[in-house]
Amino acid sequence: MYRIVAIDVRSRREGRDLQKVGFYDPIKSQTYLNVPAILYFLEKGAQPTGTVHDISKKAEIFK
Repeated sequence: MYRIVAIDVRSRREGRDLQKVGFYDPIKSQTYLNVPAILYFLEKGAQPTGTVHDISKKAEIFK
């Protein structure tokens, strides 16, 4: 299961997240994405990881 979070690049990898923006469970094929929050962070310059980019692309966030 993946927790999708926004995190400040200046904090350590396991540091405190800014906001939880979704989750993905590949076993149960469940996905929840807070699309407005994701788009907000992307507009502010956030860079998604490869895995998060793939999940977002499947959910058609990037058109």
